[in-house]
Amino acid sequence: PTWQDIGVHVAALRSLIPPGEIEVSADVKGLEIFADPLLEKVFGNLIDNSRRHGERVRHITISSMPCGQDTLAIVYEDDGVGVQESDKERIFENGFGKNTGLGLFLTREILGITGLSIKELGVYGKGARFEILVPKGKFRFVKPAAAQE
Repeated sequence: PTWQDIGVHVAALRSLIPPGEIEVSADVKGLEIFADPLLEKVFGNLIDNSRRHGERVRHITISSMPCGQDTLAIVYEDDGVGVQESDKERIFENGFGKNTGLGLFLTREILGITGLSIKELGVYGKGARFEILVPKGKFRFVKPAAAQE
């Protein structure tokens, strides 16, 4: 595991989307989390799911917020169709879904390596909302390199 800049992962996400298809906005400046190097796959899987299953996704937002006293949530939201209530836990099962059935299963496994977790809390019909829960000691806010000079 290493400290990873979430903003760098967001920038990489933008490069995966053809211009004009989906707008990605983020408010994660200076946020780093201590996670497995496969963290980039987590964000890749989330964007892939928005594109494949969101049906009408035009905007994705990534932000962070306090979640309890010692936990930070990284929030990934899209404006697609969302996830039906009955599937909110099943989407993380190996083999579930219309494609390989591995994406969100592996996402949960990758996060679990370093004690992070993920859940889906969106409202069906209004979009998906994934919260990656990062416990105390696994996140920090740093000044951007240019600002440190």
